[in-house]
Amino acid sequence: MRRIPDLKSITTEDEYIHVRYREPDQFDQIRTPDWADRVSDSVSEGSEVRMGKRKDTDDWIVQSVLIKKNVGEEKAREQADKIIREIES
Repeated sequence: MRRIPDLKSITTEDEYIHVRYREPDQFDQIRTPDWADRVSDSVSEGSEVRMGKRKDTDDWIVQSVLIKKNVGEEKAREQADKIIREIES
């Protein structure tokens, strides 16, 4: 199993807790693919995953996970970690 990247930040923005694992400037493109959204919804209903394509490869990896803010920061971190494990393993 791959190691979860270190947490860069957790912030609350609008209706989401934004759990950031990688800085957005590392990527050429950032998107929320439907397949990743389905994976995240299976862990936390209404969550979103932002995937980034790195500048030096064609690989897409998780940049951040957005969890509905009503779950609280601690639970959001747990759910985001579970989502990134499912996507990147």
